[in-house]
Amino acid sequence: MPKVSNGKADPGYLADLLVSVGRDRDRIAFAELFSYFGPRVKAYLMRQGAGEAQAEELVQEAMIMVWRRAESFDMSKSGASTWIFTIARNKRIDALRREKRPEYDPDDPALVPAAAEDADSLVEAAQQSERLSVAMKSLSSEQAELIRMAYFEDKAHGAIAEETELPLGTVKSRLRLALGHLRKALKEYQ
Repeated sequence: MPKVSNGKADPGYLADLLVSVGRDRDRIAFAELFSYFGPRVKAYLMRQGAGEAQAEELVQEAMIMVWRRAESFDMSKSGASTWIFTIARNKRIDALRREKRPEYDPDDPALVPAAAEDADSLVEAAQQSERLSVAMKSLSSEQAELIRMAYFEDKAHGAIAEETELPLGTVKSRLRLALGHLRKALKEYQ
């Protein structure tokens, strides 16, 4: 256990342990660091909002990073505590980002391309389109224009009234008549 006085370990001793881990891969020094920092880092992470299980997992991740990156520790730039708690804080931030941005799921229905239409459906759609085209030709040019604006350009009746300078009631009546003629023409075509 690190040299402790008043509940705090000697910063020089902690830095020496960290250097020893980085230089010599000293497992005993790492075990001392882990036993000293593990509970402290866990408490810190829980104060930052992590649940107990997540805090324990983040402590494991942080201490693995300490083991892997100990050779990059420079005691002239920071103390061992600062360096280790910074790693733990960064692990917490990474965990929060993962929570907000879920992992890629290739089976997500939103990401699966739509199935190709079968030949029967394509032929049926082409036939319907042809029937509609013939039926539209049976309408007067004014009726066909109103149908085109309302259903192909998806314009509101009020916008059609403004554009054609017709009263709104007239637009609605003419559209209703045009749809009636279309229905009749489509029935005759079948």
